[in-house]
Amino acid sequence: MKAWSGAALAAAIALPVWADVAPMGDDGLYKEPWMRDTFKDLREDLAEANDEGKRMVLFVEQRGCIYCHKMHEEVFSQGDVAAYIEENFFVVQVNLHGDTEITDFDGESLSEKAATAKWRVLFTPNIIFLPEEVEDGASAIESAVAVMPGAFSKGTTLDMFTWVNEKRYALDNGEDFQRYHARRIRERDDGKTD
Repeated sequence: MKAWSGAALAAAIALPVWADVAPMGDDGLYKEPWMRDTFKDLREDLAEANDEGKRMVLFVEQRGCIYCHKMHEEVFSQGDVAAYIEENFFVVQVNLHGDTEITDFDGESLSEKAATAKWRVLFTPNIIFLPEEVEDGASAIESAVAVMPGAFSKGTTLDMFTWVNEKRYALDNGEDFQRYHARRIRERDDGKTD
């Protein structure tokens, strides 16, 4: 049996270092440069997103989430994914267990943790994609055009963001997200796209 020195043992069990991962904030959540620091009044955020010609999206995350870490390490750190999100989306981060006040589209002001409970978010990451206009009295989850519950690969994530950005959810062409994603996988496998 190998004898380990104190330094060698510490190095052997040390957590890996992820150089390309966004820095972490005081709340324990990763802070991507394309995330917006807002007052979390979703009506104002949506208006600002529309003014910029971007789609609004809510990123629900929590401290210590291994799947959030996976997304930031393996997907959001990829240059093409980060560039696509930054160019096309207005991202508001929401802490699953946070106490920061958030005003939902229906006008209700509540803590982040109460809002995420209202939206029935049980798992992180959870990405809620919103339309350009929200009906009066509707909450964020009632208005969502799509929800991405969980950590997915680069291809799935980029396909979901593209599907939403191109408003494919509103097309009556028989190509829901699963069919769209399957087609994109075939195209990538055939070398037709990145």
